[in-house]
Amino acid sequence: MSDVVTIDAGGLHFTPLNQEIRAAVAAGADEIVLENVLGQRFIADGLQGDVKITVKGIPGGDLGMFMNGPVLIVQGNCDHAPGNTMDRGTIVVHGSTGDAAGHSMRGGSIFVRDDIGYRGGIHMKEYGEKKPSLVIGGSAGAFLGEYMAGGTIIVLGLNRDMPLCGRGIGSGIHGGRIFIRGGVNESLLGVGALKRNATEDDMKDIEPIVKKFGDFFGIMVDDILSSEFTCIMPASARPFAGKYTWE
Repeated sequence: MSDVVTIDAGGLHFTPLNQEIRAAVAAGADEIVLENVLGQRFIADGLQGDVKITVKGIPGGDLGMFMNGPVLIVQGNCDHAPGNTMDRGTIVVHGSTGDAAGHSMRGGSIFVRDDIGYRGGIHMKEYGEKKPSLVIGGSAGAFLGEYMAGGTIIVLGLNRDMPLCGRGIGSGIHGGRIFIRGGVNESLLGVGALKRNATEDDMKDIEPIVKKFGDFFGIMVDDILSSEFTCIMPASARPFAGKYTWE
């Protein structure tokens, strides 16, 4: 079969659509193009390998859940929870996403050109060499990085005087770091979160991630990286210690 496979998703339920995707990967496809996607959930869930999948349309929830390796390029907006519990791979969204982008992701990267909804990066975690990242080009809703245990979240606030983040940033955070371009009002921090100015070492850590964002979307990032960033991090590895009866 051809190395590039085109699948017309128009009118397909997500189950047969995913069956066709898996069949194409099993047959050796290097690249898959999904045409006429409109709300199908669970696209590429649990998929393994290094295949590139271009999604033309608007995928439904849990895009790339449990994914291990593929690259998903979404040419439009995306519903809730892309990258849910993703282990490895890349999701690039040329638009905005709904709530819970990167929910519990434990590896890989998500790049969103525009905005995300509430609870982006909730329960994000890391282990060993697996350090997930979520980059938001625009703004993020409330409770960004809630219960975050590892990884990196970056909010760039492009095309705005200040990046817009809702309240409760880092609520319950006990690992990882959140970087927001510009200042952050103390009142927006969640329970257990501290803020400080990003250091030179912090900027060295996020520079390659921001550069990848720029490469995907054709954005020059030198000025972005020269901006001031706020780093939000855990006040404690156990933010809710003492709140349980046995302690």
